[in-house]
Amino acid sequence: LTPFSASEDMRSTWQGKAGRSPLQALYESDQFEQSSLQAVHQQRREMLSNVCSRYTRKRRLLQPDDLRHLVVDDTHGLLYCYVPKVACTNWKRVMMVLTGQGKYRDPLGIPAHEAHVPSNLRTLSEYSVPEINYRLRSYLKFVFVREPFERLVSAYRNKFTLSYNTAFHKRYGTKIIRRHRQRPSDRALERGDDVRFEEFVYYLLDPRTQQEEPFNEHWERVHSLCHPCIIHYDVVGKYETLAEDANYILQLVGADASVKFPASSKTTRTTDDMTAQFFQDISPFYQRRLFNLYKMDYLLFNYSIPSYLRIR
Repeated sequence: LTPFSASEDMRSTWQGKAGRSPLQALYESDQFEQSSLQAVHQQRREMLSNVCSRYTRKRRLLQPDDLRHLVVDDTHGLLYCYVPKVACTNWKRVMMVLTGQGKYRDPLGIPAHEAHVPSNLRTLSEYSVPEINYRLRSYLKFVFVREPFERLVSAYRNKFTLSYNTAFHKRYGTKIIRRHRQRPSDRALERGDDVRFEEFVYYLLDPRTQQEEPFNEHWERVHSLCHPCIIHYDVVGKYETLAEDANYILQLVGADASVKFPASSKTTRTTDDMTAQFFQDISPFYQRRLFNLYKMDYLLFNYSIPSYLRIR
């Protein structure tokens, strides 16, 4: 497949039903007031653009493999780059409602495991090069991001501390324990179900890890999953403002008023305070190295250095 480029002129070029860009439609429509939310999204796009121009020297061409995280809704002209641990299950449910031709009505009526079945949603990597270029040029593109270390701790808690995630324990836990625990027990080597956060950090920072294979999507950096310096996103939603940003996107694409983004009810959610506790036992040396690993996500999406880090 020929590589293709998402060039500068693709920024916010999605055409609505009346042939206007989403931002034009937004400003001209009676149903939207000139709101602070519009200004927030404009600032996020500008921030992203400025950081990209400062830190990316050479623009590379996208390959089809780069587009596996971009979910396509051809009905509403929508591209969603999903990031695990950033409400992606609920967003996939919503995308199934939007693309399902009436088969699904309520996102919460879709079981979580169903939302992750690959055949239930099409990704941009499945299209031909001309079709890809057309969609990159003309669809509304959005991504949701989260404070990077909060997302990382959320991924660790979900994949390594819950007993039912045996596939992750076997696939990653056993390797982490073998490499990063002194005198591991036979049980730990076999089951891999008691990985400590500190060991997980050592694994992420071990040069062998990325030499052997790419990071798993649950702890891969957002800039590596969604390529925001090549693909120009119209909306950068944030986990911290999830409800408002989700509603904004659904209104922008003219989704049926009955389609609502599910309200968050989770009480087990990883918070900033909880994240700080996990980092208490990580030495300043490793805190700094880990921050450098995720630094581009901090810069691109305008997250400040966490106050609990001892790296100043």
